[in-house]
Amino acid sequence: MIKRVVGFFLFFSILFMQNSEAKQRCWITDLTVKQTIESLSSKYPAENRFRIERGVRKCALLWIEQDGTEADFKSFCQNNFKYLPQDIDAVFASFSRNFEIINGHFNLMSLRLREPLDLDRGNYSEMDELFGGYNPGAHWMDDFYTNKIAFVIALNFPSFSLQEKNTLGKNWTRKEWAYSRLGDLFKVRMPSQLILDYSASLNKAEMYIASYNIMAGMLRDNYGNSLFSKDAKFLSHWNLRDEIKANYSDRDKGLDKQRILSQVMQRIVEQSIPECVINNPQYNWNPYTNEVFLLNKKIDFKEENNNRYSVMLSLFHQLKRQDACYDTSLNTVLKRNFESEMEMPLEDVEDLFVNFLTSPQVKKVSGEIRKRLNRKLEPFDIWYDGFKPRSVLVQDNLTSITSGKYPDANTLQKDLLEILRTLGFSPTKASYLSDKIAVDAARGSGHAAGALMRGDKAHLRTRIAASGMDYKGYNIAIHEFGHNVEQTLSLYDVDYYLLNGVPNTAFTEALAFMFQSRDLELLGIKSRTTETNKLIVLDNFWSLYEIIGVSLVDIRVWKWLYAHPDATSTELREAVLCISRDVWNCYYAPVFGKKDQLLLGIYSHMISYPLYLSAYSFGHLIQFQLENQIAGRNFGEEVERMFTIGRVTPDNWMLKSTGKRLSIEPVLTAVDEVLKIK
Repeated sequence: MIKRVVGFFLFFSILFMQNSEAKQRCWITDLTVKQTIESLSSKYPAENRFRIERGVRKCALLWIEQDGTEADFKSFCQNNFKYLPQDIDAVFASFSRNFEIINGHFNLMSLRLREPLDLDRGNYSEMDELFGGYNPGAHWMDDFYTNKIAFVIALNFPSFSLQEKNTLGKNWTRKEWAYSRLGDLFKVRMPSQLILDYSASLNKAEMYIASYNIMAGMLRDNYGNSLFSKDAKFLSHWNLRDEIKANYSDRDKGLDKQRILSQVMQRIVEQSIPECVINNPQYNWNPYTNEVFLLNKKIDFKEENNNRYSVMLSLFHQLKRQDACYDTSLNTVLKRNFESEMEMPLEDVEDLFVNFLTSPQVKKVSGEIRKRLNRKLEPFDIWYDGFKPRSVLVQDNLTSITSGKYPDANTLQKDLLEILRTLGFSPTKASYLSDKIAVDAARGSGHAAGALMRGDKAHLRTRIAASGMDYKGYNIAIHEFGHNVEQTLSLYDVDYYLLNGVPNTAFTEALAFMFQSRDLELLGIKSRTTETNKLIVLDNFWSLYEIIGVSLVDIRVWKWLYAHPDATSTELREAVLCISRDVWNCYYAPVFGKKDQLLLGIYSHMISYPLYLSAYSFGHLIQFQLENQIAGRNFGEEVERMFTIGRVTPDNWMLKSTGKRLSIEPVLTAVDEVLKIK
């Protein structure tokens, strides 16, 4: 998972904001706008008419009383419109250079301020939390309106709709694409206080999740038995889910472990979990009966009681405060996330998700899983991991390899070069990339934090126990390393800074999944054959089936929040439970034979990373099409080619990288072919 600091994605999402005062829109009258357009149009050649109209109208929407009078507005437009290509290029070059300096250093400050919170360096203080929640870049946008830099951009670089980008962008040069991304900036304004308030709430949500550990060694079944080692500790939801996946290879206690962890998840979602057992190794807990014991004596306890949903509600309130700063096209978080940040219309996303969940291939693949398990499916089998080559390997054996190979962060740092060479990157490119990525021991499950200026490093933050890196941590670390490689290629090797990055977070997730799927090969365990490649198709499909349902819950919860903006945390909890059950009953109960399950509501992203989950769904779809493209070619060379395309639209990126648009059809067709062969 990518760590969102003041980085690229937050940088550009912030720039899609406006000051609530600008909603008045009557400060610059229509008459003044028309007069200004006509005056400039009469002064410059006719081919400038389009740029003039869009630029003047955009500036008029942004201009508020403190920026000057209507006469000042006219004068500004007259004096700052550029029409000669060399003048436009000069302005663009200046903005590119200076935005990299500003954005890069704000990102670096945020990363360093958060080190006490994000890195495994012992306890942190209340002051560390305050500094970690501070956003150094909260005020610079106000300055850019005051000094008129924002208006120079708005006037000279037109903004285009998503439809226009997908249509016109087919014939744009790289520079024209970069111009369009500059035109996306400063469409709107937002008070810095709203940005700071949201950053503080986001920080609290992240710390709540980062400290949500379940002491698995203290879990007890209905017979009082412990199924895990005494010091086993699993972060929710990541480690709980990954432990369920890992136990498909345990023929002795695996099923019992999966069932008890599934029950833990249900307790977390419904918030009946005892508060005292969270991140606390003192108490034994039976999640089936919800009984807590101290020194074998049953004790009374307080349930967590909506903390999870209070955190989520706080983020919703902060984001909803920002809604008034947008026009109707982007006046909800849902619209901004899908239309603006992901550049995928929400209606199209939901249609695709439902079409996938209702495809006949779901029952075909579930039937294959039933055969392999030789039992009826249970709800936690949404995380079935048996198609992966590692599923037949004992988890403890893999951990013995990874803990010996990576006793600390420094050993992983030294091995990055060899990992890249094993993946097919040339020695020169492997050295180039590994030198630009730093490994840190993380407090949480780990994340990737990219650089935002050349000369700075991306950070691979990974969880490493005192006994060394266990296999689950290693698997996550390889995923995050995929993010780091994308972050580095798409910053250092993209031709224009304004195009750095990928179309949206789903694309960096796709590469992270591709790295993660090769983790055994990186340990020297041969795992890819003709047969395993077929199984990888089924694994990708089943992963999509799980995460698309989770994403659909996420979307529907946010729709519910907007329909009930004054909801209490109790009401939100009941809504999440209801939505989780409804999605399960509609798309999963027919497969698993059990109704009213809550597992789709367990993902921590719902609490601390609003509407991020859809990126994973699209990441799997993108991964599948990219793997098809790479098949038979050099992995490193193809990754380098595709991930230096930069931040064009998703549609344009897919066409350039694979020659095809993003679709569920390739996955469905491949599943049919594999099952037909089998």
